Amino acid sequence: MASEPRVDGTAPMDYAEHERTYDFFVGMTKWGTISLVILMILMAIFLL
Repeated sequence: MASEPRVDGTAPMDYAEHERTYDFFVGMTKWGTISLVILMILMAIFLL
């Protein structure tokens, strides 16, 4: 970890890392959804 644990055994929250992880998750969810929608549209066009 980046810092020593506190008395209760937990490390302090790294808010910058938390925000980067959340932004990555939201971005991947958005692009994954867009990709699946495009895939479904292309399947509907070419397979029906």
